[in-house]
Formats: sequence, C-alpha cells, structure tokens
Amino acid sequence: QVHLVESGGGLVQAGGSLRLSCAASGSTFSINAMGWFRQAPGKQRGVVARITSGGSTNYADSVKGRFTISRGNAKNTVYLQMNSRKPEDTAGYYCKAVLGPTYRGYWGQGTQVTVSS
Repeated sequence: QVHLVESGGGLVQAGGSLRLSCAASGSTFSINAMGWFRQAPGKQRGVVARITSGGSTNYADSVKGRFTISRGNAKNTVYLQMNSRKPEDTAGYYCKAVLGPTYRGYWGQGTQVTVSS
C-alpha cells in the first residue's frame, strides 16, 4: 500500500504561482507513475499532469506551458509548480500513485487551491 499526503494549497491571486507537494510513503518502490488531478465543484475529477517512474511527463491541454510536474531526488515526492494561475484553476487538487504491475491506484486526501481574480 501507498499513503499520499498533499500540501501547498491555498489562496493565490490570478497570475500568481503556487507549488503543491505530494509525499508518498509505504510501498513506494512499486510506484509506476504519479500524477495530479483536480476537481472543481460540480465537475468530474480530471488529470492535470502525470510523471512516470522513467521521468516521462504529460499534461492536460489547459495547463500546458503553465504547470510543471517534477519529482524529488528520492522519487517518492512529486511536485506541481503552477504559474500564471487563472480563476478556472480553482479546484481541489489530488495526488495519485499507480503501482506496477497491478496498476492499482492510491489517492491522497486532496488540497484546495483557490485563484482569485
């Protein structure tokens, strides 16, 4: 099993920056990929960015060029650097880890990010 804890959420003005962190513990050696998802009120949860154990990344079109996902040196921490924030980025942000080879997913508890216009 993997336990995920997100941090770094808060209130930021439009155009500002914020960095989220996700720390994984437990069977971290089994992690195949990690990612950030977000869910706004009344909307479905959707992917923001993902990074594989090999370091490959992909992003939702809405955040390309503004957000960057990266890993810490220990590879059990994932960051999401969010620049040029927009009010539509307001959402609960959730970290997810996928374990190989079962592809079982684990979620963190989420952290709220609010962007004021």
